[in-house]
Amino acid sequence: CCTQGRNYLDLGIDGRYEITTTTTTFGTFNPDFALIEADRERVNLTRFEVSLPEKRQFFIEGDAMFRQRIRTFYSRRIGDITAGGKLLGKEGPWAFSALYAHGEPGGQVSDEEAPVEGDFGVVRVQRDLGRSNIGFMGAGRQFEELGQGSVGMDANLFFTDTFGMTAQFAQSFGEHGGGSMAYFIRPSYDSATGHFHVRYTHLGDRFRDNVNAIGFIRDDNRREVDSATEKTWWPTGGALERIAYDSNYNVYWAADSDVLRSWKVDQGLEVETRSRWVFGIDYTEEFKLFEKEFRNREVEFEVGYNTREFNSVTFGYQFGTAFDSDFNLYTVGTAYKFTEQLSVEYSLEYLSLDPDPEDESTWIHVIRADQFFTPDLFINLFFQTNSSIDRRNIQATFVYRYQPPFGTLQFAFQRGTAEFGERSDQGNTFFVKATTVF
Repeated sequence: CCTQGRNYLDLGIDGRYEITTTTTTFGTFNPDFALIEADRERVNLTRFEVSLPEKRQFFIEGDAMFRQRIRTFYSRRIGDITAGGKLLGKEGPWAFSALYAHGEPGGQVSDEEAPVEGDFGVVRVQRDLGRSNIGFMGAGRQFEELGQGSVGMDANLFFTDTFGMTAQFAQSFGEHGGGSMAYFIRPSYDSATGHFHVRYTHLGDRFRDNVNAIGFIRDDNRREVDSATEKTWWPTGGALERIAYDSNYNVYWAADSDVLRSWKVDQGLEVETRSRWVFGIDYTEEFKLFEKEFRNREVEFEVGYNTREFNSVTFGYQFGTAFDSDFNLYTVGTAYKFTEQLSVEYSLEYLSLDPDPEDESTWIHVIRADQFFTPDLFINLFFQTNSSIDRRNIQATFVYRYQPPFGTLQFAFQRGTAEFGERSDQGNTFFVKATTVF
């Protein structure tokens, strides 16, 4: 690799061993994440942290077992790693997964003063009970003398074909002990065309401070009640193919007092025609208490064509008030396959705020293109801009898989940082990467 006149060679190794036909171990030393596509910029009209998708293969495989509502494990907290190991398996009614990684600085943090390196570990065991299951999980990070994380259990229960319940309990550990417990319970009704649930959630004070060393908790100190209703109709004749309605109500108070911190109402209607057009409208109104009381409102209109296929286009317009600023948000998204080998995706977001004291009004452009010469010889291009932070990020990668899928030769160019929400202060970097299989 070379960047700004500096050349260096980096070596790593990945291993995989099947203990049984259903249990596999993985190991990695000095894996290379530099060529992974950058996170796409997005507009965030809330005051909470943005959840970013995982794109690193070491963390993706088997991560479905760690996806609970109260997210006590969030792999994006872990930056580049020097070494890691993983165990995935299922034996009879038991499923299990364990992961260890030694992380270097660079993970996504919600508190700028929090360290972003250390030894990360997560273990989960799940027991099937017919259609239902119950699971146990622990996740934590050790940094110097401080250990932080949580242990807990969760259940996904089905009592009839339509009535079920999910629940979760977690107890955090670390430097913030008092009130660091969280749980939720959610009975629900599901049919082929409808859904309804009511959920109660408790997130203790300082639970977030402990868990976010390795998890993803946007907010804590809250007692929350929410409900959701969804209904879909499928007309048997006429121009309409599908009509879908959804509504959600949410309210929460401080867990250590009776102070009302938020309520929110969402209403949405979507109509799909037999000619493949989709029309949607959504309305949101909410109350938020931060340094003062805010009343936010949002109306969204969306039109799309052929949205169930790759070749598609969507247009959206949102307007309203967010934290005392009036806003207009325009969105465009399209994807088209010119040939069987060449495909292009493009998205646009334009946000205007009035007043805009922090200059957050922005244009965001994202373009992605793939050209396949053969299934094992291709070029990827990724380009994005965010005008509010002066970001212009380009990534181009040429890949030749001479021993597919693991034996590869890659040439890549990157301009600007790949970090989400960061200015393009990084210069031009050229990568040469070779992998082989022994």
